[in-house]
Amino acid sequence: MSITAVLFDFDGTLADSFPAIASSVNHVRERRGLPPLTVEQVKRFVGRGPEYLLANAVPGGNLAEDLACYRAHHPSVMVQQTWLLPGAGQVLAELHRRGMLLGLCSNKPRFYSQELLSHLGVAHFFHVVVGPEDVPRPKPAPDMVLHAITQLAVSPAEVLLVGDMSVDVETARAAGVRVWVVPTGTEDEATLAAAKPDRVLASLADLLPIRDWP
Repeated sequence: MSITAVLFDFDGTLADSFPAIASSVNHVRERRGLPPLTVEQVKRFVGRGPEYLLANAVPGGNLAEDLACYRAHHPSVMVQQTWLLPGAGQVLAELHRRGMLLGLCSNKPRFYSQELLSHLGVAHFFHVVVGPEDVPRPKPAPDMVLHAITQLAVSPAEVLLVGDMSVDVETARAAGVRVWVVPTGTEDEATLAAAKPDRVLASLADLLPIRDWP
């Protein structure tokens, strides 16, 4: 069955939001008397939700307090320190022009995702935006993808998930949808290939020349 809906991850797939995330992590670390981490050090903890991020990037703290501190700080930096990855805007515009249904499934809180999509000028391309607060379990559980499928009124066989982590591959397999990945986020090409996605693309822009979409 042909693909009629494409679901995207956000961090590392559509946008480089890692400087903003690192800024907020380091704000929490400073409150805990810890030295700052580099963006690369923070990056390896991104993609599994804020609880996982802070439990690993700010070890030994009070997770509930650290989450509250992170969430209070993040809106002050996320817009200024998040950019679309090269080609992302063109890919979204072209898929929308082709009549594809587009969705976002991110472990980032939905409010953040919606604000960033609006700021980046691409919110109007999306038919559905799903965050961890919308479902019982975040990725790699299939809940977000299944919720998006219900909202879009399509079948899993018609859906492609595009992400940048093996977490996205796990999510897609659990949801029964196809998955393509790009090495533009937290994991390199070899790591992604080992997770056995349906395709590993060099970049998001490589979506558009593909003519043999199933």
